[in-house]
Amino acid sequence: MKVQRSFSQDNGGGHGILYLVATPIGNLEDMTFRAVRTLREVNWIAAEDTRQTRKLLTHYEIQGRLVAYHEHNIRTSGPELVSKLVLGESVALVSDAGLPAISDPGQDLVRLAIEAGIPVVPIPGANAALSALIISGLSTERFRFVGFLPRDKKRMRQSMELLVDGEDTLIIYESPHRISVTLGILLDVLGDRRIALVRELTKKFEEAARGKLSEALLLLEQRPPKGEYCIVIEGRTGPLDDGEAWWEPLTIAEHVEHYEAEHIPRKEAMKKVAVDRGVSKRDIYNQLL
Repeated sequence: MKVQRSFSQDNGGGHGILYLVATPIGNLEDMTFRAVRTLREVNWIAAEDTRQTRKLLTHYEIQGRLVAYHEHNIRTSGPELVSKLVLGESVALVSDAGLPAISDPGQDLVRLAIEAGIPVVPIPGANAALSALIISGLSTERFRFVGFLPRDKKRMRQSMELLVDGEDTLIIYESPHRISVTLGILLDVLGDRRIALVRELTKKFEEAARGKLSEALLLLEQRPPKGEYCIVIEGRTGPLDDGEAWWEPLTIAEHVEHYEAEHIPRKEAMKKVAVDRGVSKRDIYNQLL
């Protein structure tokens, strides 16, 4: 075991320190005093998007030397940064928003630094996943950060099937142009669980929509999605269910008729069928033509 004492005077054996600095996820006032001081003192600031980071540095009047570190240049930029650290220069790693090394290539730089005996020090701050979780109204005792799901629908479904039996609250990131498809697959795989659909955290249009997965899908049909989303979903609360969904033996026509028998208008019945099956309304309409 190698022990790092982050505040020891002789820590690092003459090497520099890699600081992982949290940046605001929207509201610039979420920057901590320690984060600002660290960015002012380090020799280099490694940024996922230098244009975005330059805006932050300008706001706080920070004159740091900025270098790019992102998924397209990690093979070259990572070793270069480690070389600077070995020579005794300090580096602050920042992402576009929130904590670096979460859902971004920063984890690779951390690994390289540790392998080279470089101290790695966190400068905590804003985090979208935890911010969404604590306002969700769902259990915070046990949770699992899933991050971004695979883009391929089949792989997304397979990923969620591995989590269907867990009791942990799930936290997922999603973009506005994929959110409806993702929610449809989540509904199909996990069932109609409670959910918090959180968007634009700390920004002017911050919003948390709480309810069921099916209600979230209907909401997005009424109001087109905007902004980046955090999806917080409750874990399994009932016994394990190894049976099929109640509607699976039904044809699409029979599925629609089931809801119509409950005095639901045909158009709304088709919408509910689309939600159940995780497909678009147009797919249902086309099947019934």
